[in-house]
Amino acid sequence: MVSLFRQLVWEGTVPIAIKLAPTSLPTSSDRPLDTYFIQAPRISYLPFLIPEIRKNLCDLVLDETSAAALREEDWWFEAENGGVMKWHWPIGLLYDAHLAAASAAESYFPASSSTLTAPMTLLLHLTNPPTDKLLMTPSLETLKSSFMSQSKEADFLRWGSTRRMTGLRKTEQDGLWDGIREHNFDNFWKVASKIFPNPNPLSPSLGSTPPTPNPDGAGGGVTTNDAYAVRSVPLRLFLPDAPAIQDLYPPVTDSGIHITLGDLLTTHLPLLFPNGKGMQSASFPAAYAMVQGIEPPLDAEVGWLGASLAGADGWVNVCVGLRA
Repeated sequence: MVSLFRQLVWEGTVPIAIKLAPTSLPTSSDRPLDTYFIQAPRISYLPFLIPEIRKNLCDLVLDETSAAALREEDWWFEAENGGVMKWHWPIGLLYDAHLAAASAAESYFPASSSTLTAPMTLLLHLTNPPTDKLLMTPSLETLKSSFMSQSKEADFLRWGSTRRMTGLRKTEQDGLWDGIREHNFDNFWKVASKIFPNPNPLSPSLGSTPPTPNPDGAGGGVTTNDAYAVRSVPLRLFLPDAPAIQDLYPPVTDSGIHITLGDLLTTHLPLLFPNGKGMQSASFPAAYAMVQGIEPPLDAEVGWLGASLAGADGWVNVCVGLRA
């Protein structure tokens, strides 16, 4: 079953409308063609879209001389309602955070966030990137370095060391990246299965003693790779206009009780999620949590989320929004 959820995450897409910023349009441009629509993979990144955007938007809108003079390292994206887009965030996280911010500002979700499929409109600027707000240039080399750093950090949180990541051969590490770049599920998971935990159908029952994490994977037992044997689930909470909340999120308590998403939200956001529920009621909560574009039930176990709904870099990104 876990492979099914991983496949669904991998095949997930989001609608994006790319518009050239008015300041990037010369007076001689064909302005009616200033928008390009893309159905982008959630696990991908904005720099991967640049060749397609250049071919199907910039080269058509701009005159030949202006198009030839473009420097892609100067490109940057901005949300239509404000906010510089981070190159190193997965596209799915950018989309979910964008909708969460829109819901807080405009009561965007009257009933259920899962019913919305509105495109995320981004303004493409072709010059003058805000270097004080962008931590990296949009080069694939820099993006790959950021991805590997995020993957190693996730590896350390899970197992207490980065040995699973650093133990990969260079061809395997390149295979991880190539799997994302080429959007090839089988090639990516051929390597990623050595790093990610798997939910064990025989994982400990409520009240039993959880298995002890083994960062080396020694011993040969399947429980050393169990989602409930990890030291901590790599997970971040994102709220509109606030720094991400990151902590150690073990999948089970010391007494062996499986920790749920609702437990985690109640601990870190008690005003929004008292007793593991939204601010108003379970049937119509004022606060919601979104992972990979869906609202998982608040009784979903954190260990299962880490094994099934994590991004390609190993992180579970939980975006929290408000409803009117």
